[in-house]
Amino acid sequence: MANERFERGWAKLMEVDGEGGQRVIDSLQDIAPDLGSYIVEFVFGEIYPRQGLDLKQRQLVTIASLATQGGCEPQLHVHINAALNVGLTPKEVIEAITHCVPYAGFPRALNAIFVAKRVFAERNVQVAN
Repeated sequence: MANERFERGWAKLMEVDGEGGQRVIDSLQDIAPDLGSYIVEFVFGEIYPRQGLDLKQRQLVTIASLATQGGCEPQLHVHINAALNVGLTPKEVIEAITHCVPYAGFPRALNAIFVAKRVFAERNVQVAN
C-alpha cells in the first residue's frame, strides 16, 4: 500500500511541482528522508488527488495558506511555480495574495508578493496590468 501511495504521490508531485518538488524531496534525503516520503505519500498521494478542487484551486488555497502563515517564503516559491505549472496566471496569483491583506496584514502579503515577483522574473513571465 505505501509503495502504491508513493507512486501515486510522486506522479502528482511531478505534475504539480515538477523539478521544484523533486529538489525539495532530494534536499531531504541526507537529513530527513522519511519527511520527504511523508510529503510524497500523504500530501501528493492522498490530499492532492481528492475530489472537489482542481489543481488551480488547490494552488490558490496553498498560496493563501502559506502567505497568511508568514515565514514560508521557500515553500511559497515552490507553490507559486506550481501555480504557474497548473495554469494559474500571474494576475490570479497576485490577486490571491492581495486578498490575504485583510486577514494576515500587509507585511505577510508584501513578503509573498516579493516571492511572486522573483518567481515571475526567474521564469521570464510578464505580469499584465
